[in-house]
Amino acid sequence: MNSSLALIWSVTAATTLLQAGNGLLQVLMPLRMQAEGLSVTAIGIVAAAYGLGFSTGCFLAPSFIRHVGYIRAFASLAVMAAVLVLAMTQAHTTLVWVLLRGLTGVTLACIFTVTDGWISARATSSHRGRFLSIYMISTKVALMLSPLGIGFGDIRTDGLFMAISAVMSLSLLPISATTTKEPPAPLNVKIDVRGLFTAAPSAVVGSFVVGLVNGPVIAITPVFGVSIGMSQGAAAALLFALQAGSLVMQWPLGWLSDRVDRRYIIAGLAAGTSLISILILVASGQAAPQTILWSFAAWGGLALCIYSVCVAHACDIVDPGRIVSTVGTLLFAWAVGVTIGPLFGAGAMELLGPKGLFIFSALASLGLAAFIILRIVQVQRAPKGEFVTIAPTSSAAPAVVALAEKAADDRKQPDQNVASAVIRDETSS
Repeated sequence: MNSSLALIWSVTAATTLLQAGNGLLQVLMPLRMQAEGLSVTAIGIVAAAYGLGFSTGCFLAPSFIRHVGYIRAFASLAVMAAVLVLAMTQAHTTLVWVLLRGLTGVTLACIFTVTDGWISARATSSHRGRFLSIYMISTKVALMLSPLGIGFGDIRTDGLFMAISAVMSLSLLPISATTTKEPPAPLNVKIDVRGLFTAAPSAVVGSFVVGLVNGPVIAITPVFGVSIGMSQGAAAALLFALQAGSLVMQWPLGWLSDRVDRRYIIAGLAAGTSLISILILVASGQAAPQTILWSFAAWGGLALCIYSVCVAHACDIVDPGRIVSTVGTLLFAWAVGVTIGPLFGAGAMELLGPKGLFIFSALASLGLAAFIILRIVQVQRAPKGEFVTIAPTSSAAPAVVALAEKAADDRKQPDQNVASAVIRDETSS
C-alpha cells in the first residue's frame, strides 16, 4: 500500500506538471500562429499534425518502453517535449509548426503511455479505483487551470514558451526521485477495427466522431473566442470552461451508464452536444461573455464525456480476453478523428466565419446521435456475460491504459473497472 501510494504521487505529480504545460500550450499556440498571420486553415492543419503524431506515438510507445524501461523512457521524452516547446519560439511558417506539433504529438502519446501504464500496473485491485481517481482528477485540474496563465505574458514574445518548457522539465523531478521499482515491460496489443465494428459499431463510430468533433473544438477554441471579439484571457477561459464541465459530469455520467444501456447515454450526449453547439452559435452573436462561458461548460460536460462511455460499452460486449485490444482499437479510431477533424473544423470557419466551427460540431454530433438511435432500434443490447470474440490481428496496436487488462481479471465489476480506466481523452490533446 505505502509503496503503491508513493508511486501514485510521483507519477501523478509528474503528469500533472506535464499537463499544466500542455494545457497552456493549447491556448498559446493557436493565438501565436494567428498573431503571426497564419490562416485558420493553417492552424487546423497544425492541429491535425498533432493528431497524426499522437496516433504514431501510440504505435511506437510499447516498443520504446520495452527497450529502455519506464523511467528512462519518461525522462528522455519529457526532455524532448521541453525542447520542442522551446523550438516553437523559432517557428514562423506553417511547415515548421506542423513538424514541431507533430513531434509533440508523438512525444506526449509516448509519455502518457508510460504514466498510464505504470500507474495501472502497480496499483493493487483494492486501491486501483481510488488511485486512478486521484490521478485523473489531478491531471484534469491542471488542464483546466493552466490555460488561464495566458494572461500573465505576451503571446508575441517567447516568455510563455519558456515557462511551459520549464514546467515540463520539472516533471522529471518526481519520476527521477521515485524509489519504487518500475513495472514489467508492456506486451504487444493487437487491434482489429473491422472485427470491433462488427461487434460494437456504436463504440467505434462514437470514438471516431468524438475525435472528429472534439479535436477541432479544443484546438481552435482560442481563435474562435478572439474572432467573436473576446479578449485573449476570456478566450483562454473558454478552455477552462470546457475542462470544468467535463470534470463535473464525468463521474455522474459514468454512474448512470452503469445502470442503463450505454447506447442511450451516448445518443443523449451526442444530441445534447448538437443542441449546445446551436446555443453557442446563438450566444456568440449577442450574449454576454458569462453566457458563452456557461455554454462552453455545458458543451464540455457532454462532448468530452462521450468517449469513456464508448469504451465501457465496447468492453461490455467483447470477450474478457480481448478488452485490451478493444480499448486500443477505440483509441485508434479516436486518433483518426482527431487527425482529420481540425481540417474540417478550420475549413468550416474559413467558409462560414467563426460560427462554422460549431455548425460542424452540431451536424457531426447530430449524425452520431442518429446513428446510435438507429442501432438501438435495430439491435437490442447484448446481455452482460454474452461476449463477442474479436479475432487477433498481426498489426501493432496503439498504447492503452493497462487498467483495461486488469478488468478482465475481475469480470464481476466490468463496468466500474472500465469506467475508471477513462483512457486519456481529448482534453489532453
